[in-house]
Formats: sequence, structure tokens, C-alpha cells
Amino acid sequence: MSEIANSPISEIGVDTPIGPLTLRERDGALVAISWGKPATEQETPLLLAAKAQLDGYFFCKLERFELTLAPVGSEFDRKVWDAMLAIPYGRTLTYGEIAAKVGGNARDVGGACGRNPIPVIIPCHRVMGANGMLTGYSGGQGVETKQALLALEGVLLPL
Repeated sequence: MSEIANSPISEIGVDTPIGPLTLRERDGALVAISWGKPATEQETPLLLAAKAQLDGYFFCKLERFELTLAPVGSEFDRKVWDAMLAIPYGRTLTYGEIAAKVGGNARDVGGACGRNPIPVIIPCHRVMGANGMLTGYSGGQGVETKQALLALEGVLLPL
């Protein structure tokens, strides 16, 4: 195992319109966001900045996060997450469009989206099914949460 895997994790909670989130940092980088409240909190400058930026996203229309991220995943996962980070606020791409950019297929991209450890900030909610159809979401209340995030960004969804 690497040194990073053995270093301590700091975490804080943040209340959001999509429910309480726990932000996790390791070695000066955000490594995870999960739904729910943390058991304990340890504030760090990065976690406080992430909390402020999430507040800005949800309440002030912050369109781009400026945070150090260190998601753990396979090389393919990281390619997909990088492609998602390039999707502008208020825009979407399909799983197939991302697959065309990074290699692989739409199903593999969907798997990488489901493994995204830093949802909202790495915007897997901006990835849609073929023809712009709303598909699954692994966080919060599932598709309902994905729909709420897209609505916040002004994305018009098919009826």
C-alpha cells in the first residue's frame, strides 16, 4: 500500500439542498464526498474551502470548483472523471460521447460514473443516456438527486 493510503483522513459535514454531505480530505486533496453526516469533524483549510464552494454552487450559482482533487480509481476511471470535469456547468454529454473521447464503451463509462468518489464536484450528474434520457445516479435519492442538480444548473430535461 502507498503512503497516501495510510495517511489520516479529515472530514466535515455540509448541509445542502440535496441532503447532508460528508467531505473527506487526505494529504491536502479532496478524496471523497458521500451522503450523510460525518461521525466526527476536523476542519482543514481545504475542507472549509470545499464547503464554501459547495455553498456557492447551491446558493450563488458557482459554476466551477477550484479545489485540489485526488480521487482513487483505475486509469480508465480517472480518464472518465477528467472528461466529466470538462463538461461545462449547465451542459450535458451522453455516456457514448464520453466513451468516444476516452475509449471504451458507454457501459464502461456508466460504471466509472457510478464509482465517482467525488460527486457534484466531479459532475457525473451531467452525464446522460442516449438521446438525452435521464439515467441512474448513485448518490442521494438516485435519479431524483441527479434531476435536482441538473435543474439547479438550468438544464432542460425531456418530458
